[in-house]
This record gives sequence, structure tokens and C-alpha cells, in this order.
Amino acid sequence: MTSLDGIDKRILHELQQNGRLTNQELADRVGLSPSPCLRRVRHLEQQGVIEGYRAVVAPKIVGLSITAFVRLRLATHEGATVDAVEQRLRAIPHIVEAHLLAGDWDYLVRIVTPSFADYERLLREHLRAIPSLASIDTTFAFAETKPLSPLPLGEEPARR
Repeated sequence: MTSLDGIDKRILHELQQNGRLTNQELADRVGLSPSPCLRRVRHLEQQGVIEGYRAVVAPKIVGLSITAFVRLRLATHEGATVDAVEQRLRAIPHIVEAHLLAGDWDYLVRIVTPSFADYERLLREHLRAIPSLASIDTTFAFAETKPLSPLPLGEEPARR
């Protein structure tokens, strides 16, 4: 684990809020001059703390109005089977997240589709075709009550 000081945490907080800040804007917000700020950002990137930058797209606006959370249970946990399952999950574009779980279920995946009919087709043609699945349990989300949020880094950033 990389040790983060207060300035690093403020940089990360600001970039999680808006990854399109210019270096000058970021430096102003965290109380640094531009050169040291850029050095810190590059260091955080090189250390793997910052994994990348991306646009957050509104699913409903691009026609993906159905969000399903799907729990999967495997019939067997042999290494080759687990590898095959995870490879299949990564290959399905409508699966936007997949998590390995501890407990009764083995995986939790988030799926986005344009319609319930599209979800059913995905279920029939892709999920049920995954080897060694013992059961599939789907829950549909009606609304998002808290969107993807910045990681809590243990310290409140300085107020502006």
C-alpha cells in the first residue's frame, strides 16, 4: 500500500470529483504550485494509485435503461472452471462490473441493457451458457439512490 499524505489525498479527492481539471486548477485547489502538483499526480499514476481517467456516461440517456444485479453460484470451484467463468463474464459487454464474493454466492455482476427483453435474451444466450453455474438470481434496480462516489480516503479535504 502506498503511503498518502494530506496533499495526495486532496489531489485524489479533487480528481475523483472532476478528472478534467487542468493542472493549474488542481494545483490551486490543493494549495500547490503547478510543477509540484504535476509531479505528485504523475507519481500517483506511476504507483498505480490513479488507474486511469474516463468519462461517466448516463446509461438511460444512451438507451441502457435496465440495470440488473445478478448473483451467480458455481456448481464446482475447480481452478479451470473458475478461470473459464471469469473469462466468459469479462467477454459479455453488457456486464459492466463483476465481483468475486465470499458467502453463499460466488459472483455479483451488474448488467445494463436497453430492455427486459434484452436482459432475457442475454440471460438465455450468455449467462446460462456459462459452464458450471448452479444458480442465477436477478434483482432489478428501480433507481440509483447514490451514484458512483469518490473513495473515502480517511481525511476530509480542506474546504475552499
